[in-house]
Amino acid sequence: MASTPTPAHLSSSSSSVDARSAPSSPRPKFDPQPLRKTLKTLLPSRLQAVTWDKADRERMKRLSRGVADAVKGRMLEIAPRGFKYIVQVQLVEDLGQGGRADSSCHWEEGDLVVAETFSNDSIICTVLAYAIRSY
Repeated sequence: MASTPTPAHLSSSSSSVDARSAPSSPRPKFDPQPLRKTLKTLLPSRLQAVTWDKADRERMKRLSRGVADAVKGRMLEIAPRGFKYIVQVQLVEDLGQGGRADSSCHWEEGDLVVAETFSNDSIICTVLAYAIRSY
């Protein structure tokens, strides 16, 4: 007597693998070390002699934008493909209050944030640079 074939979706010896349970290939990770090194030299070189001028808001905006563009450019040099980049720069007057940058997010392995803070007698600058893996 010939046995009736079992449908593939009921067979325990099925060779097809459910895509949801299959291990995915490891996602590339953004290497944060070159960016951290760049931020530690970039911020002092650009901002050491800067003084806060509340009357010249455009100058402060240009300084912030210049730092953000330089950071994003460096991120593109490190990993030109496969990531979306977000760079947030905050430049404020230092009135003795101190400054700190931090971020708490829930993301996938391979995504990351690099934070750096710079201050002199007149300003505080915080930079948050996100590298988010794109599909």
